Amino acid sequence: MASNALKQKLGNEKFKKRNEHHRKLGKKKIELSKKKDQPPISKVWIYILAFLIVGGGILEIISLLF
Repeated sequence: MASNALKQKLGNEKFKKRNEHHRKLGKKKIELSKKKDQPPISKVWIYILAFLIVGGGILEIISLLF
């Protein structure tokens, strides 16, 4: 049981050393701005979804008229 606690303690210290620098400085503003510029899905998928929605609407209107 003591060996597990020792391994956990060593693992916690290793994690702390590895992440201490990032915690003090935080994320750089450049990294945050890159994420904000990119939409969550690509433009290709947006165009495909718009085509399906608009195309379906046009087909419904045509079927109502004829």
